[in-house]
Amino acid sequence: MKREDLTAKGLTTEQIDFVMAEYGKEINPLKAERDSYKNQLDTAQASLKAMEGIDAAALQTKVTNLTAQLQGKDTEIAKIKADYEFDASVKEAIRKASGRNEKAIMALLDTDTLKASKNQAQDIETAIADLKKESDYLFQQPSTIPRVVSSTTGINNDAQTKKEQANEALRSLLGKGE
Repeated sequence: MKREDLTAKGLTTEQIDFVMAEYGKEINPLKAERDSYKNQLDTAQASLKAMEGIDAAALQTKVTNLTAQLQGKDTEIAKIKADYEFDASVKEAIRKASGRNEKAIMALLDTDTLKASKNQAQDIETAIADLKKESDYLFQQPSTIPRVVSSTTGINNDAQTKKEQANEALRSLLGKGE
């Protein structure tokens, strides 16, 4: 709609201004919406053009493969963690049993069976106790400290010097009193 067309129809300037204002109220929102859609279309076409030559199926396969590898790594990490915890518990049990050589003792244990055990701590202790009975040389024997009992009255506290106290202690140990 043009002003010249309305003037040719015989409308006054006031009438033309009113008609043009009303027409603008209706058409301007439609033009803005059209421009918005045009911008969205241009953006979508540019994005599609950027993706030309990309194989979506290959990308999906690659994503699937990478996800499977990641899950495999998680499983591997969990296995390593479990092996470390098992080794630590076996070594701790060997130390408690006064083992002389951890590597030698671990070589004689059936670690695969112990790893698969549901009650690992108890089974490890049982296996080490059995091994201690079979191969006691791998474990330190508890040593008894000899207790020296003197038949004398003990050290003379009246002794003056350290040398005299030492001599007195030796005499009491050897059983030679004054």
